[in-house]
Order: sequence, then C-alpha cells, then structure tokens
Amino acid sequence: MIAKLNLSAPGLPSPCYLLDEAALERNLRVLAAVRSRSGASILLALKGFAMFSLFPLIRRYLDGVCASSLDEARLGREEFGKEVHLYAPAYRPDEFSALLRYADHLVFNSLEQWERFRPRVQAGRRRISCGLRINPEHSEVKTPLYDPCARFSRLGTTAAALAGRRLDGLEGLHFHTLCELDSDALERTLAAVEANFGPYLDGLAWVNFGGGHHITRPGYDRDRLVRLVRNFAARHRCRVYLEPGEAIALNAGVLVASVLEIARNEMEIAILDTSAAAHLPDVLEMPYRPRIAGAGEPGQYPHTYRLAGLSCLAGDVIGDYSFPKPLRPGDRIALLDMGHYTMVKNNTFNGVRLPAIAIRRRSGRIRVVRRFGYSDYRGRLS
Repeated sequence: MIAKLNLSAPGLPSPCYLLDEAALERNLRVLAAVRSRSGASILLALKGFAMFSLFPLIRRYLDGVCASSLDEARLGREEFGKEVHLYAPAYRPDEFSALLRYADHLVFNSLEQWERFRPRVQAGRRRISCGLRINPEHSEVKTPLYDPCARFSRLGTTAAALAGRRLDGLEGLHFHTLCELDSDALERTLAAVEANFGPYLDGLAWVNFGGGHHITRPGYDRDRLVRLVRNFAARHRCRVYLEPGEAIALNAGVLVASVLEIARNEMEIAILDTSAAAHLPDVLEMPYRPRIAGAGEPGQYPHTYRLAGLSCLAGDVIGDYSFPKPLRPGDRIALLDMGHYTMVKNNTFNGVRLPAIAIRRRSGRIRVVRRFGYSDYRGRLS
C-alpha cells in the first residue's frame, strides 16, 4: 500500500495520476520471487499499465512486455527493450510488416490466420516464435464484458475448431481466462486446457497462461501458483509465460482530484475536477466503486456526498461516499488504486483535459512527468 500522502504537497497538480515508486517496486519484488521460484517468465501487459517513465525500474525485474497492437508493440520495443510478445484478434495486412520489426513472439487467433500470414513471417529478417491462442471454453470471470471465454467469444480457437488439424510451424499456445482472480481459478483453467487440448501440448516450446493473475494482492496464494507452473512445465517440458498487468501496479497509484463545487438536489453533490467517463472509465464499464482515502460508505461518517465528474454526461458519477468533515471547494481527495487501467484507457471526452502524471520517489519528492493541454485534445481530431 502507498504510505501516507500529502495531498497539498508543493508541485502536486490536480487532477493527477500519482504513482508511488516504492509501492511499485514492492509489487515487482513479489513478481520477481514468483518468477525465480516457478521458472516462469513474467511479462508486463501494456493494456493494463504502460507508464514508460517507470520502465527502467520494471525491466530490472521482468522479462518483457505483451502487446495487442502495433503501437503497443513499438512502445515495448523502444522503451522497454526486452522481449515483445504480441497477440491481437486479427492483424491488419498493411501493418504486418511493421509488426515483424517489433515482435519476438507472435500469437495468431486461428489457424486460418496463421496460414495467411505464415509466408510473411518466414520471409522476414528476424526469427519470430509463433503461437496460437486457444479458447478453453472455461469461464472464471463473472462480468461478461471481461470474460474471454463467454459464449460466442471471438478470442481464441476452440477445441472443436482445431479437431483433426496440426500445428505445423507453431511453437506455442496462449490462453487467457482470468480477471483479478486467484490461483485456484488458474488451477481449474489448466484442468480445462489439458482436457480439451492435451494432444497439442507436448512438444511445444512455450505456453502462455495469459493475464488476470492478481499475484500481488494480499492473500493471493502464490505457493499454489508456483506449484501449478512448475508442475505444468515439467509435465509438458515447456516454458511458461505469465502476463499480469494490474498486479504490477496494484495499490501503487492514486488519482488526486479536487472539489470544484457543491451542488444540492435532494442530497449534496461534490463536483470534482476529474471525470469517471474520461479519466477512470472502468468505474462505468465494470462497473465498480473505487475506494477513497479517509472516506466511508454513505452514512458511515456524518457528511455524505455523491462524487460527480466534470463532463456533461448525466451518468458521470463516481459514487456516494461519506466523510468525517464537510467537503468544500478546493479540498483534495485521493482515489485509491488508480495506477492500472486508467492512463491506458482515459480519453478527452467533452474536452476535459487529461490528468497530469507524476511519480512519488522513495525520498517522498514528487516529480511531474507529464502535463496535458489543448494540443492533446486538438491532436486527436481534425
């Protein structure tokens, strides 16, 4: 967890994503210990966390990155500088030559896709290890929006679609079934993978267990994860990859925001200088209610407010919270665990400016690494 924050620290803007270097490194040490004990290679999933100003720290502990687009792959190659693994549900033919410059591993969504692009891979100047994404048809995720194995999923090849076919030229398999889950969910997934795809596993160079492993969460059963990885790798004589995104930045970042105005309509509504729609879209998509430092459930403390965003979207609401003291314009709050799936997903809807990005060093000093302005909004339009 992040040590006590001084929200009035000199030079700390609002709104601002603030990443704590010490908390991030604690997570990385946990992941490095799992990596050492299990023999797995661990990748940073850029879809969850892509703050490249911190890549020099992260690459000391992890093996590389996984990407799902040309631009993510390029960022991984240019800024991280280690292994780049790439998977997308489909590849654009006009981008494929560029992808071959950046990827070390390339995962295809179907055998048809592999056969279509195989000649271009083999004609390339760099050796790339190619694999196939499979769909174990085993759901662990309760929210349908985030379930890669939901009915009619486009993600991966089912056992039925693979029946009687060969994996000629492919060196690995990739699957992904998890989201914020413990290793018991992985254990059930592995049973489904081996039951449905057992004949294809032996002789592979690698198997990628995907993301969604909440490895750095307090209470996560890391001993079981290590056992599962080691046993699977020994049974099938292959290398295992894990690609957590959220676990890397879990509890390592906050979103600092300020109260702009207090409105009243049957209850008190605090309008902030941030936005659920623009700055933390998972609050509306998942949906979920983020924790706020010093705040409680409605009615828990004497003063309850609905925290609302700055955009004109009627539903731009973060949630209802209570505070020990009344909120006033100018007061600052800290929304917790805002390091992951925020900067990578935010947007400039309504022209609301993006939050600044800052790092709190181990010394406690705050370094602002990026501010955003009109040019960032204008540059997305024409």
